[in-house]
Amino acid sequence: MATTKKRAPSRMDIGAALAGARDQFRDLNPNQPGQWPILPRVLVWSLVAVAVVVGGWFLLLSDAQDELEAERAKEPTLKAEYRSKLTQAVNLEELLKQKRQVEEYVLQLEKQLPGKAEMAALLSDINQAGIGRGLQFELFRPGQVVVRDYYAELPIAIKVSGRYHDMGAFAADIANLSRIVTLHNMNIVGVRTDPSGALSMEATARTYRYLDQGEIEQVRQANAAATAKAPK
Repeated sequence: MATTKKRAPSRMDIGAALAGARDQFRDLNPNQPGQWPILPRVLVWSLVAVAVVVGGWFLLLSDAQDELEAERAKEPTLKAEYRSKLTQAVNLEELLKQKRQVEEYVLQLEKQLPGKAEMAALLSDINQAGIGRGLQFELFRPGQVVVRDYYAELPIAIKVSGRYHDMGAFAADIANLSRIVTLHNMNIVGVRTDPSGALSMEATARTYRYLDQGEIEQVRQANAAATAKAPK
């Protein structure tokens, strides 16, 4: 039986194909790529497609890397918040107990603050405390009320004269009043014109009262207005 052998392509055919391919890249006009032969067009399109794919890939990877770094930077803060909240959750009962104790303490302090109507009686109690210890008042002058967020402060300039121990007893009586009164800037000097050794004391007594709901609202509105006017 006769067999036919396929003829292998000759070197001349390959050389001719390569020469034809090279000829397609000669004298290409870059301003008219649409008129190029098929091989240069396919090659250029392939390179552009590869460049677009590679550029987009690296761009996406860059954004993803930035997001990853940002999330990693948040990790220590999130861990700290988790530990803090875990501690609070474990000690929730104890924290609630402390909260109730603080609320009771604040309530007791509020009861020691007089209201507007009780201020006159409190001033009278301070005056009577000095007279009861045999002190002579040379000055008893309430000053301007200073309004804070939740309370008002009334400074009182006082000047009394008497014996040293009586002044000490007067200060103790002030501290033991049912309402909160504090003494500040105390200055005690001897009275030269008094041969019995009397002393003169100048001080500022500060007493406090709670604000009613209307006054608290006024303070909040004033703070809000001041915040709005503050430069940003």
